[in-house]
Amino acid sequence: MHVLHIDLGREMRGGQYQVLLLLKTMRSAGHSFVLLARAGSPLFEKAKELRFNVRPASLLSLRRLSGEFDVVHAHDAKAHSWAAVASTRPFVVSRRVAFSVQRGLLSRLKYRRAARFLAVSGFVAGKLREAGISQSKIDLVPDSVEPATMQIWSADAPVVALASADKKKGRDLVERAADIARIPICFSNDIEKDFCHASAFVYISRSEGFGSAALVAMSRGVPVIASCIDGMAEVFEDGVSGVFVQNDPSEIAAAIQRVWSNGDATRSMIENARVRVETVFSPSSMLLKTLASYRRAIGS
Repeated sequence: MHVLHIDLGREMRGGQYQVLLLLKTMRSAGHSFVLLARAGSPLFEKAKELRFNVRPASLLSLRRLSGEFDVVHAHDAKAHSWAAVASTRPFVVSRRVAFSVQRGLLSRLKYRRAARFLAVSGFVAGKLREAGISQSKIDLVPDSVEPATMQIWSADAPVVALASADKKKGRDLVERAADIARIPICFSNDIEKDFCHASAFVYISRSEGFGSAALVAMSRGVPVIASCIDGMAEVFEDGVSGVFVQNDPSEIAAAIQRVWSNGDATRSMIENARVRVETVFSPSSMLLKTLASYRRAIGS
């Protein structure tokens, strides 16, 4: 498969990390591709470090290059808009966000142009259907995570949460839970580093399309306590491979204490989480589902 990818994100967030992981997996499987990204963006620079064929994105380059590829893959909302205007080949769109699709005329035209939608979760797929997109055009392609070395779990390690200023991410709820439990929280800007020594990952959110940060924690042996909302509820099984809570500080605090106090149950949950990410959320599984969507898009 010969694929033109486009991602116009200005920051390095979950979606951009998933782009890199998909490209790594495609390269390993022998598929060819070019990535169009904003010149100088974190994604552009990381793609160069990985020796991917990455080029500065523009409408002109998308228009000129798209005809040379089997399919175009738009990875964010801006890239979707560009593909609707400039792609000369069928294009697919990754849809990761939990909010509803706009229903204006231009939005309807943009969504009509896409050949397929790759929804990160069943919840996100439902939002697409609510907007009038046929189920026949939607493929479920969850995020994935690379295999990692698992830490040796200890209740003495810090509790980690995301250092996000986004009010939807629920940092205020985590802070109130920490006050109730009388424990410090490490609000992390680098979860890859901080998961190397963590007793729990508290992932509280008011809206979530999926929750790929939870997969990273699960792959590294960090038990996850997460909001039981939206697409997050599809990441793990409650009490088996993680702990779901309502967005209530007292319930969050009690869940942290429960994870700390029952080491045997927590270690069993950690092992179940590792098995789940390896069998359900592996890069190879993501690649197979993505390639199947590409083939449907081009009718092969």
